[in-house]
Amino acid sequence: MGPLEHRVSFKVYYEDTDCLGVVYYANYLRFMERGRSEFLAAHGGSVQEWNARGIAVVVHSLSMTFRRPGRLGDLLDVISTFRVDSPYKGVFGQRIECAGTVLVKAEVVVACLDADQRLIAAPDELRALGQDGGVVPGVGQAR
Repeated sequence: MGPLEHRVSFKVYYEDTDCLGVVYYANYLRFMERGRSEFLAAHGGSVQEWNARGIAVVVHSLSMTFRRPGRLGDLLDVISTFRVDSPYKGVFGQRIECAGTVLVKAEVVVACLDADQRLIAAPDELRALGQDGGVVPGVGQAR
């Protein structure tokens, strides 16, 4: 089984563009952040649930490649996958597409912090999301 893939769509509004009418490069980070939040909410519990447990999933580093511009009015698809690289780090593979054409690709390395902002090992539930698309039963589901 391959990695669990999550897809969410966002429309490009005027506020997302620069003076040329294309998506301002930094705004792709916002779309990808939303994609990661939606991935977690759909498969491992919302960001609010993680935070309530005293766990913050934070960005450690990222790399992005820009291939084509998104434009005002486009419907962008943010596709996210997740893998585990170590007990402390996971990697979201993300791409942003418009009508099936890849506009941006990124790898976003995340880590977990406790309530005192100290590095902690990723919880089992999060690590399970990065292993062959596995979802831990009961995690993030309505109680």
